Amino acid sequence: MDNENMSVIGKDVVIVGTVTSQGGVRLEGKLEGTLTCGGDAVLGRDAVMKGDVEASSVSVAGAIEGNIAAREKVELLGTATVNGDLKAKRLSVEDGVTFVGRCEVRPNG
Repeated sequence: MDNENMSVIGKDVVIVGTVTSQGGVRLEGKLEGTLTCGGDAVLGRDAVMKGDVEASSVSVAGAIEGNIAAREKVELLGTATVNGDLKAKRLSVEDGVTFVGRCEVRPNG
């Protein structure tokens, strides 16, 4: 994930609504709504999200209650809690992840 060109939503920020970015977004705060990125989306360890994410690649270390759709890869780090469905070309899951939902992984599209 390219962290250099990401917009950052800090730990002390709470957003209710839609976040749309042509580039990547790193969420460290709270978002109740949708997140749509032209680039990558990173949900940090302190991130809490209620809503859907759509991005090129998605990395989750925090908590999300919603669906994740990635054009490329979804990465669930050991501290992640996901309650929702996943759709991606590739999926990486570390030990310790809590995942409740359906998963659709299709490497060829």
